[in-house]
Amino acid sequence: MARSPSFPRTPADKPVIWTVSISRLSELFRDITPEFDDRAIIEPINLGFEEAVRHIRERMDTERCDAVISAGSNAAYLKGRLSVPLVIAKVSGFDLMQALARARRISPDIALVSYQETMPELAEFQTAFGLKIVQRTYTTEEDARSQLSELKAAGIKVVVGAGLVTDLAEEAGLAGVFVHSEASIRQAFEDALEIARYTQLESSGKKRPVADALRARHGLNALRGESTAMQAVRDSVALFARSPATVLIQGETGTGKELAAQAIHRESPRARQPFVAINCGAVAESLLESELFGYEEGAFTGSRRGGHAGLFETAHRGTLFLDEIGEMPLALQTRLLRVLEEREIVRVGGTRPVPVDVRIISATHCDLAQRVRDGLFRADLYYRLAVLRIAIAPLRERMEDLVPLAEWSLKNALAALGVRPHANLHAELFACAPLLGTYAWPGNVRELRNLMERVALFLSAEPLQALTPGFLAKLAPELSGTIASSEKRRPATSPETIAQVLARFNGNREAAARHLGISRTTLWRKLKEEDRISR
Repeated sequence: MARSPSFPRTPADKPVIWTVSISRLSELFRDITPEFDDRAIIEPINLGFEEAVRHIRERMDTERCDAVISAGSNAAYLKGRLSVPLVIAKVSGFDLMQALARARRISPDIALVSYQETMPELAEFQTAFGLKIVQRTYTTEEDARSQLSELKAAGIKVVVGAGLVTDLAEEAGLAGVFVHSEASIRQAFEDALEIARYTQLESSGKKRPVADALRARHGLNALRGESTAMQAVRDSVALFARSPATVLIQGETGTGKELAAQAIHRESPRARQPFVAINCGAVAESLLESELFGYEEGAFTGSRRGGHAGLFETAHRGTLFLDEIGEMPLALQTRLLRVLEEREIVRVGGTRPVPVDVRIISATHCDLAQRVRDGLFRADLYYRLAVLRIAIAPLRERMEDLVPLAEWSLKNALAALGVRPHANLHAELFACAPLLGTYAWPGNVRELRNLMERVALFLSAEPLQALTPGFLAKLAPELSGTIASSEKRRPATSPETIAQVLARFNGNREAAARHLGISRTTLWRKLKEEDRISR
């Protein structure tokens, strides 16, 4: 499962297990945990459903977890929504018999309420022991409440079920008998430890190793913003993750194209496999072929003895992210198309085909369809890469996300400096909204994040300084200077603007890129475009 590269593992590490429950199951987890203290680090998470998913995803970006244990409807909700193994504490037949026996001592009017599915084998048990048991299922908490209300009206006195059901039963004035036993929870812990041992072997190289550097670090929670446009992006990511088809992500520099690619991988069945990324515009044409396809020994002067596996082989069973796919030379486009069609590669200087199982996600800042019309990109490859498509809107087209993103970025930047944010930071940022809103944000979210890091540094140096529009304008003259609202429709990172910025920074490309909120690679690419146009 995806883990933060900040937490490398060794086989001697204690496994980290999180238990998730919002019901009386928490008490059972708490009682059993001390038995496993010498074998694992176990932490309770007393949250449920979407709150639990969000909490775990956010923590997984910076913390290590080997397995999550949950049960009932909570576990059913978590299943498929996490990139960490989920162990479901299951009810055994013996558990059920014990629970029904306890219920029978309370009243002969018993109901068994379970999540989604009934237990057909219970009919045999009823006949053998002369019990009359009503079975009901539920899908949501409100559905469970409704079922319990009907059961109570029908004269049922005691309800057997998992934690949520028994809690709601007692809330409704019925007796609740918890179906899980200590034995079933102990087994869940043992199963979690077994999974942890497997992942330890995997990370130590005794099974197929996957370097932390090849892990997708970001999930859906990294795609921040409550605008309709960003919600649509998250919905597409969640949907597309279920498919093995290729995905083309389009968006300006800094909108979060790689974050979306990583999130698709993290949400997909390939989450435990490598996520490999390469910027096709940042690697020299002469090297890009061997980087992607690998090479055999002696393929060219300086080639490594024994040859070298390319990124397709490295990403086997995982995802290969081709950033700036529009910059790929035509000759390599032909080879890429063949890989997509044949599902095999041939190394440079080799003849033996190597099968690869790789999902391709590509991204571009440019109008790829226009490049096809211009003869710069193969039409057949374009349609092969763009089976599924995501367009990420620039920040200037979703201004409702601006202040919340600024606040989130600033709080993170302050935390990195060990500084507690002002109590009225939220109000101060909203007071700055008109100033922030007049800027076109050519570098999009990345530029906003860079600006907030600058602001955090100055606020940390002046603890009593309020974040006022005047203070912000002083730190960021660009907000009211070079690219104002009157210029929003003009591409802010056109060659002319880059030339102006480079001149301002005396030709220092790193400083110019930082100012524009773009990477040095993007700046270098745009300078190449400027040079080509000038010729």
